[in-house]
Parts: sequence; structure tokens; C-alpha cells
Amino acid sequence: MLLFILVPLGLVVFFAFTTGDGSFTLDNIFGVDQYTAVLVKSLWLAALSTVICLAVGYPVAYMISRTGPSRQRLMILLIMLPMWMNFLLRTYAWMTLLEKNGLINKLLRLVGLPAMDLINTPGAVVLGMVYNYLPFMILPLYSIMTKIDRKVIEAAQDLGANPFQVFIRVIIPLTVPGITTGVVMVFMPAVSTFIISRMLGGGGNLLIGDLIDLQFLGNAYNPHLGAAISLVLMVVILLCMSVMNQFDADNTEREEMLL
Repeated sequence: MLLFILVPLGLVVFFAFTTGDGSFTLDNIFGVDQYTAVLVKSLWLAALSTVICLAVGYPVAYMISRTGPSRQRLMILLIMLPMWMNFLLRTYAWMTLLEKNGLINKLLRLVGLPAMDLINTPGAVVLGMVYNYLPFMILPLYSIMTKIDRKVIEAAQDLGANPFQVFIRVIIPLTVPGITTGVVMVFMPAVSTFIISRMLGGGGNLLIGDLIDLQFLGNAYNPHLGAAISLVLMVVILLCMSVMNQFDADNTEREEMLL
């Protein structure tokens, strides 16, 4: 814990509140204010990607959990299979598909439609996030859904609940822990990504992860400002996690009251 968490965190805090000669300053923290628009855009794209992952991953996880054990193992294997490939290679593959002379635009021209500007757009960044982080939403949802006793659903049906009522009043409340875990696991890497935005978004779609990378490795070398931006982003993520954990705690309390 000391080596892999506290020491790196201490270094980030030290650089964020010091100047080049080691003296204390708050200028780095106040300097983050000029990048508020970039932070807001990063939060928005990450939140949008998380919502799309939830909308896609929830029914997929539910359908997998309702199949037989052998088919469940096969489908989970197929979902995890792309994750065994290098992250950069997966993103390069989407560049090949979305570029001006890529496969998608070639198919559009083949059917007589005009080519579209797909790459170097916010939509391409969201697409890359959803593709790369969707398994992190499906797996925790699937893990929770497989633990739902079928007798609970049958009991709700015996008491007169239609399929919609079963889904809203039984399945969703029981899967809130999986939803919370999936949202956190997708949102955290999405809000701090820089490879996806750099490769699929181009220079016009700068996100907070790109900004931090530029401060440490780019021409605008300023590790103190980069550490300050990282610290602010860390606080924002912790606040979001606190909200999600509070929501999960409230749901657990309601379940205990029902029991």
C-alpha cells in the first residue's frame, strides 16, 4: 500500500503544491481553472459513454444470465476475447474503419451514399470508449444477475406482476450493486483516457487525459501543473464515486427494510 498508492499520491500532491525550486504555492491549483472547459467536456463524454455502455450492457448481461451454463461461458469468453488484444491495436482498428478512405466510407460509396466525416469527431471518441470499456459494464452486471434466484421472479409473476413490473420492481433493484460497479469501472478510465481521444478525436478533441499527458511528456513540459490537474481530476472522480456509493447504500437500506 505504501509503495504503490501512498508514495505516488504523495508525489502528485507534492508537485501540485510546489514550484520548480520546491517552494510552496497555490498557483498550480488556481491554474487549473483555465482548463475548465476541457474538464467539463471530458466529464460529459465519459458520462455519455457510460450511459451508452449501461444501455447496451444491461440487456446483454441479462440475456447471457438467462441462458444455460455452457452457453454463458461461451458468451462471456466472446465478450472478453477482444480484451486480450492490445489496447492500441483495438483503437488502430477503429481508425482503419472510420478514416476518410476507411471501410465504412467505402461501403457508403458502394451503395451510392456520400462519404461521412467519422474520425476526428467527439462521436468517434465516444465510440472508442464504448467499444473498449463495454466489457467492464457487462461483467459486473452479469455477475449480479446470475445470483438472482429465479424463484423471486416466479413469485412476482404469481402475485400478478407483468414482465414490465417484474423488470422495474424486482430485477433492477436487485442489480443496483452491479450497475454501480459497472458505472464506476467505465466512467473512471473513460474520463481520464488520452489514447482514444488522441487517435480517434484528433487534435481538436482535447480531453483532460491528453492535457495531463502534454504537461508531463509534451512540449509544454510542466509537471507541477500536470500534477495539479491530476489532483483535481482525482477529487472529481472521488466525488462521483461517493455519490454512487451513497446511492448503492440507500438501495441496500431499502432492501433490508423490505426484508
